[in-house]
Amino acid sequence: MKAFLAELTWRGLVQDATPGLAERLATGKPITAYVGFDPTAPSLQVGNLVPVMLLSHLQRAGGKAIVVMGGGTGMVGDPSGKSEERPLLSTDQLDANVRRQEGQFRHLLPGVEIVDNATWLRPLGMMEFLRDVGKHFTISVMLQKDSVKSRLEQGISFTEFSYMLTQAYDFWHLFRERQCEMQMGGSDQWGNITAGVELIRKREAKEAHCLTAPLITTAAGAKFGKSEGKALWLDGGMTAPGAFYNFWVNTDDRDVEKYLRMFTFMAKDEIAALMKDHAANPGARAAHHALAVEMTERVHGADVAKQTAEGVRGAFATRESADLPTLIAQVMTTVPAKEFWWDPAKPPKSEDLFVAGGLASSKGDARRLLSGKGLYLNREVPEAGADVPVSVIVNTSEGKFVLLQKGKKTYQPLRIVGI
Repeated sequence: MKAFLAELTWRGLVQDATPGLAERLATGKPITAYVGFDPTAPSLQVGNLVPVMLLSHLQRAGGKAIVVMGGGTGMVGDPSGKSEERPLLSTDQLDANVRRQEGQFRHLLPGVEIVDNATWLRPLGMMEFLRDVGKHFTISVMLQKDSVKSRLEQGISFTEFSYMLTQAYDFWHLFRERQCEMQMGGSDQWGNITAGVELIRKREAKEAHCLTAPLITTAAGAKFGKSEGKALWLDGGMTAPGAFYNFWVNTDDRDVEKYLRMFTFMAKDEIAALMKDHAANPGARAAHHALAVEMTERVHGADVAKQTAEGVRGAFATRESADLPTLIAQVMTTVPAKEFWWDPAKPPKSEDLFVAGGLASSKGDARRLLSGKGLYLNREVPEAGADVPVSVIVNTSEGKFVLLQKGKKTYQPLRIVGI
């Protein structure tokens, strides 16, 4: 257990921890910790992999991991990170989601203990809850929690306001029944988790701990775990394995090293070697494919990962002989299109397109690369400084595009709008 915190720290998986946690782990005595998951959907999604990794590292360090399925707390709804009230699901739907997600957890975390907080929260009487839990929390303290404070202007129901108390009860219950000393989760859960630490201190006069991981945003500032605004599910029937694989392959170059640290078990030297290969040949996307293979294998199994990787690489191999509409469609399976507004009254220069596509940092950079024949527009080297004719626009089933290329292997589809 002594190396657990250091391992999470170098991987970028620690945002906050309670005072004394490092000293508790330094004793070497195994620790039991849990993460709670409210079953708001039939499947886990990519964003859930962060707390899953916390539990995985705990297991690898010799600790005991518990997954708490929120069949009880899911009836209330967590306000954390939400600007409006969540729709309440029926108990039948929650129970069905619990059963679906439980199989995913057993696949992702072999040997993990899984419990459903419905077993202790649903039978709990209101008077008992108010007396034994509510009396330990003041309204003024609860109002200062980020999960509540951020919702005061929009409005928050008493149901969601009380969510942190039900989560605190979970921690206390697990502390009593399973000697669980630590709760982990995302940094948006800090207020809810520390409420449990406080309840244990007041009811048991003992110390408990919490640890949170940072919420991830991409280098471009977008919320992690979305593809074209849609959630990436771990269920292959809700998000196809190919789309899942491509999500990781499409990782921004600025994020790939971070994701290798956070979502894989690769050692420092393995990641460093991959990043060295990437720097030498960015177009090959070796680091991106290594990330995609490992994540697809973890979620969908080795056979699916192998087939998916071969399919993606096979599409790359046929690009030289494909016509432009087909090539654009193939490229878009791994590289999201960017958008360019084409003003018919003022045709763009070729440099404008490459800057908009992110293949050149500036018009000057684009001109330099064009002079060295390092940039291509629809497989041809355009003339620097010349107007681009509208005839280069390619009509496809997905809309109007031009295909930008840097070197032999780096492609960028550019969706044309305004014309």
